[in-house]
Amino acid sequence: MEKMWAGRFQKALDEKADDFNSSLRFDCRMYAQDIRGSIAHATMLAKQGILPKDEVELIIDGLTGILEDIHTGKLAFDTGAEDIHMFVEAELTKRIGDAGKRLHTARSRNDQVALDIRLYLRDEAEKIVALIQEVIKAVVDKAEESVDIIAPAYTHLQRAQPISFGHQLLAYAMMLLRDIDRIKDAVKRMNFSPLGSCALAGTTYDTDREFVAQKLGFFGATKNSIDGVSDRDFCLELMSAFAILMMHLSRFSEEIILWSSWEFKFIELDDSYTTGSSIMPQKKNPDMAELIRGKTGRVYGNLMALLTTLKGLPLAYNKDMQEDKEAIFDSLDTVVMCLEVLAPMVATMKINAENTYRSAQKGFINATDLADYLTKKGMPFRSAYKIVGQIVAECIEKNFVLDTYPISEYKKYSELFDEDLYGEISLETCVQKRNSVGGASPKSVREQIAWVKTQL
Repeated sequence: MEKMWAGRFQKALDEKADDFNSSLRFDCRMYAQDIRGSIAHATMLAKQGILPKDEVELIIDGLTGILEDIHTGKLAFDTGAEDIHMFVEAELTKRIGDAGKRLHTARSRNDQVALDIRLYLRDEAEKIVALIQEVIKAVVDKAEESVDIIAPAYTHLQRAQPISFGHQLLAYAMMLLRDIDRIKDAVKRMNFSPLGSCALAGTTYDTDREFVAQKLGFFGATKNSIDGVSDRDFCLELMSAFAILMMHLSRFSEEIILWSSWEFKFIELDDSYTTGSSIMPQKKNPDMAELIRGKTGRVYGNLMALLTTLKGLPLAYNKDMQEDKEAIFDSLDTVVMCLEVLAPMVATMKINAENTYRSAQKGFINATDLADYLTKKGMPFRSAYKIVGQIVAECIEKNFVLDTYPISEYKKYSELFDEDLYGEISLETCVQKRNSVGGASPKSVREQIAWVKTQL
């Protein structure tokens, strides 16, 4: 295919250099957005009298046909094309003749690609938000199932306090809701049209950039033509939101991996989301969760790669910026894959209530409640804290738990202890009493579930 810019050059581009320069193999995924932008641009050219209406109708018909043919597989991408923009324009010219060559009036590939990637990311961000919502729904459903299941919560990976297992799950729902907000915020700042910035300085034609922006669903046109073609902040911001999202998915995956181990056995993953070993027949490995955890580094790396690419670029457009697409596309694809597998993995996992309760009985996780018992009877908390610490140490030495430690032994430490302490420090009571806003009680957890549902 002859290059659109061939007039200036005496000889053809070296074959390897041509392949190195080409971006079609990855930017071809933006074909629908490229054609949508071209149709809006052509419509504006007719409206402004820059191109005759009959030619623009021919152009729009040609573009619509190309879009349909790519959709159906009738038209394959020409690997000789430099990028998706050149491919569409060349195919259009082949179909309708010189009218196709006039489509590029009052625009450049610089503002064209800046438009395409904004349109593409806006579309994909909407899909990712929907996938996050599916994960949240799975988490909420599982939290509803486990509102009354008592489990230990951890700090420093040491048993800390008893909670409703649903409470732990809902922590991830809260994280994921913030991820949705971050993505939507990034899209808001992205949602301005650069088309009409041309190469960098705008155009001498009497164009209507606001008309094109409106046709394409943008809030408006970018205010500075140099910034319009050179800005990739929106890629970085979206990739940053994806990196935080993946961090949350990775933390959740890490807990799923721990919970499904024989050491915990809090949950069992469905066979559909685990694998076996080639040599150990007893193994049931949480490979999907491990892959999500592993792929998080990949998304981090893409963000750092693009930050590094952009950090030294002078204004306006530079070919280095072609690197934005592979990085952001890979992050998009990775996030989508992880979300698509996580939602059904959570939905199908089974919670082992006996094991979570048995684990909560050990580790003295009702010690804080025992200290609170003394505090409510008038003892300063720090004094109560010290006494309970001494009791825990003795229970460990004598192989007791707080629930079974004799009242006669308790009274050696303080006469404030009485038989009612056993009811106060039972795991059920410890969890039920944590009714503060956002707390671990079943009542509070049900309120959290209701709130999350309103956010969805």
